[in-house]
Amino acid sequence: MTYEKIPAEKFRFVQENEKLHDKELQTKARGFFADAMIRFSKNKSSVIAAYILLFLVLYAIFVPFISGYTANDKDPMYVNYPAFNSKLAPYGIMNGKYVMGSQNDKSMDIWYGVGEETGKNPVIRVVGTHETTVKKRGKEVVQYTYDIEVNRYYALGIMYRNFNQADYEKLQAWQNETGIQVIYPYVDPEDINGISDNPNIWFKLNSDGTAKKDENGNYIPAYSTRADKQGFEYNSIRIDGDPGNWVYSTAKSGSVQCRILYYNYYIYVNGHEPSYIMGTNVMGMDMFTCIGLGARFSLIFAILVSAINLTIGAIYGSIQGYYGGWIDMTLDRISDVLSGVPFVVVTTLFQLHLAQKVGVVPSFLFAFVLTGWISMAALTRKQFYRFKGQEFILAARTLGASDRRLMFKHIFPNAIGTIITSCALIIPGVIGSETSMTYLGIVDLTTYAGTTIGTLLSQGNAAVTTAPHAMLWPSMFLGLLMICFNLFGNGLRDAFNPTTRGVED
Repeated sequence: MTYEKIPAEKFRFVQENEKLHDKELQTKARGFFADAMIRFSKNKSSVIAAYILLFLVLYAIFVPFISGYTANDKDPMYVNYPAFNSKLAPYGIMNGKYVMGSQNDKSMDIWYGVGEETGKNPVIRVVGTHETTVKKRGKEVVQYTYDIEVNRYYALGIMYRNFNQADYEKLQAWQNETGIQVIYPYVDPEDINGISDNPNIWFKLNSDGTAKKDENGNYIPAYSTRADKQGFEYNSIRIDGDPGNWVYSTAKSGSVQCRILYYNYYIYVNGHEPSYIMGTNVMGMDMFTCIGLGARFSLIFAILVSAINLTIGAIYGSIQGYYGGWIDMTLDRISDVLSGVPFVVVTTLFQLHLAQKVGVVPSFLFAFVLTGWISMAALTRKQFYRFKGQEFILAARTLGASDRRLMFKHIFPNAIGTIITSCALIIPGVIGSETSMTYLGIVDLTTYAGTTIGTLLSQGNAAVTTAPHAMLWPSMFLGLLMICFNLFGNGLRDAFNPTTRGVED
């Protein structure tokens, strides 16, 4: 409706008899940090990366304490072995699986013989059978070979081990106490036709090296009964079927030689079964523990380097940005000269000369600090140029604030958010460089850290075809750590950057 002239009765007073006052703000005040965290939480990839990082950090902190192994636990027999846990192995998980190809009948007799004698059958399953025809004495003979999956921990089976009298008696006492058989009857090579001295062969052999079996298909034992060759007296548990005259050791110049089941001997030495949920490396160390030890050192070292570089770079860049002019130009040229020095060259020279005087870790730290602060100084310099002309700085200078107060009480606190969040992006760079140096062997930190991720990668690279897990696990951990640090750092940088406020809405 259109009015040419609005009548008076269309108007009325609002709140005619009320006094109007400013109302109290109903919304809750939100600080800069809280606002940044809200914006960070909207970045889903960064939040997920933060949780993964937390898990990796907790892994590095606690796993070396709860794994049951240390950097000094190195088993010379379980080298580059796959993951194994006796509780999960029956379910096909962590069963020490390893594929062995082209196993003939003689080999299969040995594998099944190990299970027959010890009760720990190494053959998980036969995955393939191959038939070939060969000529023998003018006749065509069919031969079979097999591809099998074996449990490497059980496949190690029996081995020879020498003991002095005290250790021999101590082992017997442990057997009697626990009921776990370690020492098995001795087999003299002469009793198996001298064909083989393989300690896993405890049965009689045919002339072709296959197992000799009775009419029921059972192995025929070839345990020695030569009392004249027996070593120290044996007063411990005997295997089933022992008539009482089987020899359990043979004399060897002041000691005895025995056939021992290494799996049970490991329990005797360490007090527990072998349990390597990520397998072992070339040193026979638990990979699960090694990755935790290496990650712990990398994280501590990277945080320390970042803190030192932040301190040096902040002071250096503050002076540059605040004073400017010839001071800025002079300091900038010094930074340019240092930034042109290759990091690999610095690290190598420090390790060759400085490490002998101050140690490997301090010299490695100096190599990072020599040029690592330059990027932080450049960032601080930019922030000072940004803020030093602002009105609040001019007001503080007018009121008589000193240069030191202006720099570190007024300008620097406004720039600290950007500077600190940049550290989250520097840390993965330090970890990557540290890993590269240890991988290449330029720096050896195993004496101080037990092991490092770079060392594990280098060891795994040498056995990548036979033990891929030794390369897989440290590679996955390092890759996950680097990706998550970068995503987390990018999220922090965006959250604390006031110029991006409201962009995501």
